[in-house]
Amino acid sequence: MNGKRAAVTVLSLIALLSCAAPAADEARLLVLRGDGVRVWFDIELAVSADARRRGLMQRDELHHQSGMWFDFGRATAVAMWMKDTLIPLDMAFVAANGEIVAIRANTEPLSETLIPAPQPVRYVLETNAGRLAELAITSGDRVMLPAR
Repeated sequence: MNGKRAAVTVLSLIALLSCAAPAADEARLLVLRGDGVRVWFDIELAVSADARRRGLMQRDELHHQSGMWFDFGRATAVAMWMKDTLIPLDMAFVAANGEIVAIRANTEPLSETLIPAPQPVRYVLETNAGRLAELAITSGDRVMLPAR
């Protein structure tokens, strides 16, 4: 690593460590794109059955670099829906090893149509519609799972 890149990396780590710690139901999530670019999201954790069921329902906005992280506890057949969800979302379906296996972009608000993962997954990341494309996040990218 050259000196300039090392300095930027050190400054990035200092900035990251100086951030306030997230609340117990929040975390920072890192997506590592295939080209090595790192993208951070501030996420809410949906770990309990009730939190997963509620998801982002009844919200009329979501900060542009935020999202919700659904953890199903193990790889399983997952189908999401947009019932009572007021804003369009992107959904990244994530395998237990952190690989994004599929993205469903710009899902329809208030729809009860099921949006299935193409294979068993453990996680789903939901964020604002269009955000994953804006950030060039695609299938095959890796999610560094939040520490719990």
